Amino acid sequence: MEKEEGEDWEPVDTTSLGRATWTFLHTLAANYPKKPTAVEKTRMMLFMAHFSDLYPCEVCQSGLKDIVTKTPPEVESNKTFTRWMCKVHNGVNEHLGKELFDCSKVDERWGVCESCKVYREDLNAFKNLIRSIPSSKSG
Repeated sequence: MEKEEGEDWEPVDTTSLGRATWTFLHTLAANYPKKPTAVEKTRMMLFMAHFSDLYPCEVCQSGLKDIVTKTPPEVESNKTFTRWMCKVHNGVNEHLGKELFDCSKVDERWGVCESCKVYREDLNAFKNLIRSIPSSKSG
């Protein structure tokens, strides 16, 4: 990717990384199945564990790993997972002295990715590809 003329590139800081991460995680949760299969539950638990292990900000990584260990993701349904994500985000916000989010509005804020609807067929093909990857419980 080349820099466009007049385009400013700034190094990624914890604020922009955090904002992008929360947008991704909330959107992921919003699109989690209402009634996930056992395999989907396992994959989400593994994803959250691995995501917290690989997070590129050392301080944030430590905090995220601590959260996922002490309050494991609630992956029984879309509703439980989106609420868990909101509670976790609010816990981080409280720690940072930021305003808390009204978790009753989580669907309004992060619901279905509208632009993703245009690519529904491609996304379904991608989901099927992902589902075909064997899950592993090895860490």
